[in-house]
Parts: sequence; C-alpha cells; structure tokens
Amino acid sequence: MKKAAILLLIIPISIVILSSCASKNSENTVTIAEQYGLAYAPVQLMKDKNILEENINNIDVKWKKLANTAAIREAMLAGEVDIGFMAIPPFLIGRDRGMEWKIISGLSMSPLGLMTYRKDIKTLADISENDRIALPQPGSIQHILLAMAAERELGIADRFDDQLVTMAHPDGMNALLSRKEITAHFTSPPYIFKESEEEGIHQILSGQEALGGEFSFVVGVATEEFYNNQSEIYRAFVKSLQEAIEFINQNPGEAAGLLTENYALSEEEIEKYITWPGMSYTMDIRGLDQFINFMQEAEYINSKNMELSQLIWEVDLYEKE
Repeated sequence: MKKAAILLLIIPISIVILSSCASKNSENTVTIAEQYGLAYAPVQLMKDKNILEENINNIDVKWKKLANTAAIREAMLAGEVDIGFMAIPPFLIGRDRGMEWKIISGLSMSPLGLMTYRKDIKTLADISENDRIALPQPGSIQHILLAMAAERELGIADRFDDQLVTMAHPDGMNALLSRKEITAHFTSPPYIFKESEEEGIHQILSGQEALGGEFSFVVGVATEEFYNNQSEIYRAFVKSLQEAIEFINQNPGEAAGLLTENYALSEEEIEKYITWPGMSYTMDIRGLDQFINFMQEAEYINSKNMELSQLIWEVDLYEKE
C-alpha cells in the first residue's frame, strides 16, 4: 500500500518526462516557485521587497505560485522553474525517482499537528478504520510524519494510508470545522493556529513528537542545470534569502505589515503567528537523516544511495544536523 500511495504522487513525473523537454532560461532570468503559507514568509518578503533584484544587476525574476509540491516538481522537470520550496519528504521522493535537484538551504521550522474535534480520540490508537484523515497529498511531510508516529505507536507505518483524504489546507480546515467529511486534519500554519483557537478542537500529535525532534518544514531546492549554469544568480539568491530571513527575525512587526497583502489575516494576527512558539525561520537544515532512514526502512523511497553530498548543494554551509 505504501508504494501504491506514492505512485499517485509519482505518476505525473513520468508524464512530464515523456512529454516535455526542458526549456532553457535566458542568462539573466530566474524563475522561483512559491506556495501559500506562513512557512514561506521570507520568500514572500524577498519578492515584495525586491531583495534579489537589489543584489544582482539586470536580473529578471519571475515568480510562480503553485498549489503543491507535485506542481512544483513538474514545473522544474519541464524547465519552467529553477528554484522551488517544499518539505523534505517530497524532495527525497523526487530525488529517489531521478530528479536532478538538491537542497539549497532550510527556510523554516514550524509547528505541525494532527487536529481533531473528537473528544474520544486522544492518541493514534483511538482512530478507527472508519475515520478519515485530511492532509495535502500522499508523500507529503504530513503523511510521512503520520507514518512515523504510526510505526512507533502502533508498529505499522502504513496503518492509516487507506484512510487519507487529499485536501488543500484551507479545505481541510473547513472540513474539520464542519465536523462532517473528516475526523482529523494534519496541518501547518496558519491553519494549525486557527484550528487550535477553535472551541472543541484539540491536537492528537505534533510533528516533533512524530519525528522525535526538530526538523526543517520547508527547504529551498534548485535544479542541477540552474546551479551549474547560473552560479552568479545562485549566489545572489542565497544572499537574498539570508537577508529576508534576518529581516523577518529582527523586525517581526514590520514584516507582518508587509505580509498582510499575502494573507487574509490582520497585521496583528500575522505577527502573533510568525512569532508563535516553534515557528522559526532559519537556513539550517534539520531532520534530513531521520527522514531518509525512516523512508528507506518503510519503503517510501527505494534508493540506498542518499549521501548528504548528493542531496545538498553545499553541505559545509547548510548541514547542521
């Protein structure tokens, strides 16, 4: 079942490989894919403040907001995106299937949690076979964290794989609050914050409990072609990302004001959420070894050749395990 579930995520890769050829970007162009969520706040600040444009002359920066990691991966395969942001498990699945990409750096660590409205569900053992769990997609970090916890607590990593319902986080939150379609929602900020503030909603499991420690929620990833052929832009991007992270960490109030255009949240709410305990913006990469070891053992990835030098562009700069 584990491999069958992952195939739902992998099939689009094969389609793109067979049906498209990678396009070449012009020398002074970079295309960056972002997703929605507070974990991506430094990327949105980089965009809104034109930080990359200030660090390199005559650069044409193109931004794409894509729905999920699968869409980012397809766009990178097609040569339409140079840099994308995603969680570690989808990155590893893509690498396992032959994606020519590596991690640039970490972006954020974040509270993740399995939320429910059911008072009788206090642990994973209380979830019955008839209950449904919403998360972004098979192979997502939420899915792998759930499998890690299921392995530890119940002895069966894929215990809940047949009970997963693929939903974007806004839909998952609405479904949870309606108390009809699903029993639980494995989610991330800002949705986990909003759900935790709702009466009758409680957390069954945290991401840190599932993994057994801290981990990078989102990492930046660059294609091999971009890294090898656009070194000047790559360096400027790394510098710009660091500046954006430093800005949000040092000026959370000002950052919150700038971010209001990106979220349906007030400035006060954004500042509260980006400084929430467990919310951290950092270029450090954490949890990579733990994800690799579990995903290999549970057969979510097949390759045994997962050395750090093959996964991170510059291990000495960013490997902080």
